Amino acid sequence: MQKITPFLWFDHQAEAAMNFYVSIFKNSKVLSVNRYGDAGPGPKGSVMTANFELDGQVFTALNGGPVYKFSPAISFVVHCETQAEVDHYWQKLSEGGKEHQCAWLDDKFGVTWQIVPNALIKLLSDPDPVKAGRVMQAMLKMTKIDIATLQQAYNQA
Repeated sequence: MQKITPFLWFDHQAEAAMNFYVSIFKNSKVLSVNRYGDAGPGPKGSVMTANFELDGQVFTALNGGPVYKFSPAISFVVHCETQAEVDHYWQKLSEGGKEHQCAWLDDKFGVTWQIVPNALIKLLSDPDPVKAGRVMQAMLKMTKIDIATLQQAYNQA
């Protein structure tokens, strides 16, 4: 068992969110679903908690009611090797949600994700501040990250 598990509080969409995420990420599965009984506080038979795994990372989702909302102050970063991978996660996770600048998006449940190509991290870490600066300026104009455009900015003479 992993030492730290992200715990997501939903109003009543925990099961739908779990199924949505499991459908997007490879090597993912539903681990368990616990339902409210006679003691409540949710309606008997409705989902209390849902445990699932996304590509090796275990998450727990709770239907806790409308008390708390998600905030971009906490987000999940998806590291991507290729543009095709960036495009896949961006398209799936942003569907019904909201796109933001610099690789950030809110999914249809309000959870914030960052879809980050590893190339971005590498290019921004270049020891040449001029090259890294051009990459930063290119990134600041994007919502979904385009690796080819970043590479062009990096290679400018």
